[in-house]
Amino acid sequence: MDNRRWRTVDIVVAAVIAVAFGVVFYAWDQLWNGLENAFPGFPPLRAVLNGVWFLPAVVGPLVIRKPGAGLFTEAVASTIEALLGAKWGLATILYGLMQGFGGEIPFAATGYRTSKLPTALVGGLLAGAAAGLLDVVLYYPTWSGAWQIGQVAVSAASGMVITGLGGWALTRGLAQTGVLDRFPAGRERAAV
Repeated sequence: MDNRRWRTVDIVVAAVIAVAFGVVFYAWDQLWNGLENAFPGFPPLRAVLNGVWFLPAVVGPLVIRKPGAGLFTEAVASTIEALLGAKWGLATILYGLMQGFGGEIPFAATGYRTSKLPTALVGGLLAGAAAGLLDVVLYYPTWSGAWQIGQVAVSAASGMVITGLGGWALTRGLAQTGVLDRFPAGRERAAV
């Protein structure tokens, strides 16, 4: 049996993860909008909040462990966010694709066989870096080089901590409840 092949339960659970995060994303948008002028001395510091938007890019592969899990969950979540009325419109979906791709890379490099914290941290970092680079290209092309580097660095750090560590902790917490018993993350809990 090909363990890389998606089962129906994989698709359903990935979709549930994505939809749940899509709603969270829209709520997070409201907080983000309220803090638009909160960092006047160094605007890239607001990117410390970005990590919430990358969570499906790491939680998807931690739970599903199939090719495309991070890309699928992040892209669907960002599509839900856009449909709910994100102020960035269709660019929101582009962000989801870039973040999902970034988050997917370390899991693909391990053949989707690991749920270790370092893999999640690197996935979060890469998802954050991808978003930071897209921010610079689409929204901050006139910023100074230092601020652009700051945007990418703070976004990547947020991804590493909030997405990588937070996504790993969330997945472990869900596994402890037994809801992931049909997935490697749940079976690993049972084996410990």
